[in-house]
Amino acid sequence: MTNEAGANRHFLFLQGPHGPFFGLLGRMLGQTGATVWRVGFNAGDQAFWPDRANYLPFIAAHQDWPAELDKIVTDKAITDIVLYGDTRPVHALAVAAAEARGLKVHVFEEGYLRPYWVTYERGGSNGHSRLMQMDINHMRRALELSDAENPEAPGHWGDMTEHVFYGALYHAFVLFGNRRYRQFRTHRAITVAQEFKLYLRRLALMPWHWFDRVLATMKVKNGGFPYHLVLLQLEHDASFQHHSRFATMPEFIAAVIDGFAEGAPSHHHLVFKAHPLEDGRAPLRRTIRDHAAAAGLSGRVHFVRGGKLAQLLDHARTGVTVNSTAAQQVLWRGLPLKAFGAAVYAKPEFVSDQPLPDFFANPRRPDPAAYRDYRLFLLETSQVAGGFYSTRGRRQLLRQVVDMMLTQLDPYDSLENGTAAPRQQFHLVK
Repeated sequence: MTNEAGANRHFLFLQGPHGPFFGLLGRMLGQTGATVWRVGFNAGDQAFWPDRANYLPFIAAHQDWPAELDKIVTDKAITDIVLYGDTRPVHALAVAAAEARGLKVHVFEEGYLRPYWVTYERGGSNGHSRLMQMDINHMRRALELSDAENPEAPGHWGDMTEHVFYGALYHAFVLFGNRRYRQFRTHRAITVAQEFKLYLRRLALMPWHWFDRVLATMKVKNGGFPYHLVLLQLEHDASFQHHSRFATMPEFIAAVIDGFAEGAPSHHHLVFKAHPLEDGRAPLRRTIRDHAAAAGLSGRVHFVRGGKLAQLLDHARTGVTVNSTAAQQVLWRGLPLKAFGAAVYAKPEFVSDQPLPDFFANPRRPDPAAYRDYRLFLLETSQVAGGFYSTRGRRQLLRQVVDMMLTQLDPYDSLENGTAAPRQQFHLVK
């Protein structure tokens, strides 16, 4: 008879973030008395899972996955499913199967308040998060049980080099070691070989990208003009593909430029900031330049490749996005925000519902008190200090998240019931 916290819990891991985090998490859960299994869909999944005894390779065709999942859940008496992102096809099927069986689904995602936090929820994330149904008054009532302080928003992504490195390494394993998984098909629109080449290209061009970014940022900062900041996302990102009305990033770019041309004062400028992981698969700079010229805005529209968001936000008038989590930094600074997609922060208290031309002409400011309460609620619930990719970030994350996974209640119910564990936060300098 064991008194370990994980006794009688059987965890099934599916695909995780690139790198060793899921392997370390599985080992720590095993130390609690839980049984842990991992399904791998390709050589990259296999390479980053350290325990071969509890590794289950899925080598059949995608259409066989529901039956195989059902067999694994039954044979291994699975009680919990762990995954990273809930929209890729194998995960969406697993979430549906778990709901039908009454299993717990532990969803990891990049932090809603990144870079020094990651997201941990039950059942779904982003547009499928429980946050989508919660209003500010609900959050304020839950916070009556908390005395935590609201830490400052970090000004940059965090462990970006490690993120790119592990992405390249993962795709190298898939590209060169996938003989066992001949029927594997990526959930991306491009092939694994193409994605691997893009990762290598990005690593090789990092010095040039840094130089280009510095010049573009200096041009904006020293330009002496009012400007509006547009936060671009990865076109293949799940939030963009599944929780917005745009099919492609050029569609969004065209809508923003047209709205700016119609409503913005003639001395204002528009700055597009690329996602930090933008890899060049879409010609964003050319798309922006061509559409700006067609709208008669040449010289007033700028493109900045990745980099620190804080440097551009410090002097921006507004922020515009589809549903980027980086918009949280816009709101933290009290800047007006226009968002086009479903997002956990798209609350009427701090996201504008104005038509885009009106927004650029006379933007409405958010309610700063409401956003502070919203942000504190996240930090007391689904936002866990740490990161997936750096050694330091993983250590910090594992200190907190294993205990959260073992509790019966999800992070939101734990706070409302007064059973949430004390939270550890980063207090890092920008």
